[in-house]
Amino acid sequence: MSSSHLPYGVADLVIKAIPDDERLWVPQAPNVWFRPLFLNTVAGEWINLLRVRRSGVLSRHRHPAPVHGYVIKGSWRYLEHDWTATAGTYVYEPPGEIHTLVVDNDDEMITLFHVCGALIYFDEQQRPVGYDDVHKKIEMCSQYYAEIGLGADFVKQFIR
Repeated sequence: MSSSHLPYGVADLVIKAIPDDERLWVPQAPNVWFRPLFLNTVAGEWINLLRVRRSGVLSRHRHPAPVHGYVIKGSWRYLEHDWTATAGTYVYEPPGEIHTLVVDNDDEMITLFHVCGALIYFDEQQRPVGYDDVHKKIEMCSQYYAEIGLGADFVKQFIR
């Protein structure tokens, strides 16, 4: 079905997930970027690639809704679990648990994450210290794309 026949004017979204243009990776922290793929403001979810090029603790967080992940390159783990997600691994995270994302080496890690809801950050004493949701992701993208000359509206292509 072509997008002109879809209800509510919804259009297909077909993009190259790992872009040739490095500018499309949005900086999130030193040596940590995300690549927006799908930003759903109605359901409050987002799908992105997370790329990390440093070892160490990335974040301690909790999800109030499920998260799905698929490791494309490299590996990562949670301090609270005895498994390591390596290239080709699918991870389902049920809501509710606080877990700490760790990358053990400086090799590049890329994982596709489908986050259903928010991501709430915690400090070492398990106190909330911040959050990400689809609206914050859109704001981050809009600001970054404006700064690098692509324009604040560049992010709109990922919003459905």
